[in-house]
Amino acid sequence: MAINLLGRSLLTLKDFTQAEIRYLLDLSRDLKNLKRAGVYPKRLANKNIALIFEKASTRTRCAFTVACVDEGAHPEYLGKNDIQMGKKESLADTARVLGRMFDGIEFRGFDQAVVEGLAKWSGVPVWNGLTDADHPTQALADMLTIEENFGTLKGKKVVYVGDGRNNVANCLLYGCLKMGMHYVISAPKSLWSAEEDVKWARECEKEYGGKFELIEDPIKAVKDADVIYTDVWVSMGEEDKPGIKERIDSLRPYQVNSKLMAATGKKDTIFLHCLPAHHTDGVHDMEVTEDVFESAASKVFDEAENRMHTIKAVMVATLC
Repeated sequence: MAINLLGRSLLTLKDFTQAEIRYLLDLSRDLKNLKRAGVYPKRLANKNIALIFEKASTRTRCAFTVACVDEGAHPEYLGKNDIQMGKKESLADTARVLGRMFDGIEFRGFDQAVVEGLAKWSGVPVWNGLTDADHPTQALADMLTIEENFGTLKGKKVVYVGDGRNNVANCLLYGCLKMGMHYVISAPKSLWSAEEDVKWARECEKEYGGKFELIEDPIKAVKDADVIYTDVWVSMGEEDKPGIKERIDSLRPYQVNSKLMAATGKKDTIFLHCLPAHHTDGVHDMEVTEDVFESAASKVFDEAENRMHTIKAVMVATLC
């Protein structure tokens, strides 16, 4: 069956079928190979892309910018102080203006409702570069990295260790379950996935043959894991919220260290992190120790590079 994503927005992988995700991953691989061969088809020539950033960014901003330039498009960065959205102008009005001037819009910010509103009102493809609820371009890059290391996604066991309610844990849930993988979140019960996500995952298990588990004990959770994944214990924008110290204290047993990596019982387990990472520095306990982060098992910089290739695939697929 031919896949046609022209005009589609990427707000969450929940909206995409397994075949559509497979198409994006295959296209990502093809575009990565072309770039490494020095071939640039310029399929986005004369396209103008708005990049809206409420939150600071390294990988997302650079990945979108380089992907645009590689394919011949013009990226226009719009920081939170550069436009009137949500201040002097409504979301709907801003979206309709941008949709008249740009061919596609990327949004990185706080509220999932904003990226959904941009998609509703702009009339052009909108891509979620991160919200507090979801991070779909990250999950695509993660799955491409996993497939590059193991040759397949089906049945591979990914264990996310840490804050199981954050946007990265969520996007991995949506992507892994759609692709028939075994996805485990290991966290204190207070940081487990929302009930509606658990219910959604159970339906996906039936449809795609994957498996979803919530396991409080991290040593038990990582047994036979192909991938151990973690993220910062305090997400961007949460630093000053009440209860952060208590959350950090509750997550200390979930640090990814050599003991946890060894508990998989497998020699080829890889470590992933969406970055930026807080490494343990010998004084402060963080989500990953330096020896794991810098080990041969760590594929975090392959993963970071793959943000660019998968984002390029999303733009090409939805604009061409």
